[in-house]
Amino acid sequence: MQSLRTIEDWPVPNAAAAVVRGSDGALLGAHGPQDHLFPLASVTKLLTAYAVLIAVEEGVFELDDPAGPDGSTVRHLLAHTSGLAFDEHRVMAAPGNRRLYSNAGFDVLAATLEHASGIPFAQYAAEAVFQPLGMHATMINTAHRAPAGAGGLSTAADLARFAAELQSPKLLDPATLHTATREVAFPGTNGVLPGFGHRRPNDWGLGFEIRDHKTPHWTGTANSPATFGHFGQSGTFLWVDPTADLACLALTDRDFGPWAAEVWPQLSDAVLAEI
Repeated sequence: MQSLRTIEDWPVPNAAAAVVRGSDGALLGAHGPQDHLFPLASVTKLLTAYAVLIAVEEGVFELDDPAGPDGSTVRHLLAHTSGLAFDEHRVMAAPGNRRLYSNAGFDVLAATLEHASGIPFAQYAAEAVFQPLGMHATMINTAHRAPAGAGGLSTAADLARFAAELQSPKLLDPATLHTATREVAFPGTNGVLPGFGHRRPNDWGLGFEIRDHKTPHWTGTANSPATFGHFGQSGTFLWVDPTADLACLALTDRDFGPWAAEVWPQLSDAVLAEI
């Protein structure tokens, strides 16, 4: 795909990108070092959320089981509505009232899964998600903030496999994935979209941001409102556009900033136009 070659012009040391078709999981295009290990930052939250959803289906716990601050549940933590602060275990709001994007909330999610399953979170994620999908280079280190992003490492080749799973799930019931990615959790909740400011509303699913009509946004202007995914502070993103039957991902090793807010939407629009 010619559109992917534009990453050669990005102001980053290294970049890799891939596009995956939803209907059959085919890799439509790839550019850059596909086996280079990149830090995922908050794209790790997608992997964490998937492990949590698998745990729900396996009966480890339920979405509405208590977790986190008083009155909060697993569902609240996944949807960033637990009331926990961004980067510390401090309650800022009552559960369900505000969309407070929270790394601390994903730490609590992982700890909740560990306690309920008796299995270290990194091991659970590897056995439930990475190994079945053949994501052999992917890992979540056990360091502080790991489930929220600090410990996630992967390659474009591995994330392409995950992107295929997000479009045609084999590890999750399709109904569970639909709820997590297509249905807004706690509709009408306002909050900050990191890097882009306040959004009213700031729609989110269960671990997955839902684009809806947010603007400006890190996806393209041509992406449908149904697009879901996440981006990371390390200069990474993964989106799935069900309307286009397409997923796109890009990994870099330069922190998110104005450069990314400019070139990511351009790449996304170019990919959608080429397809």
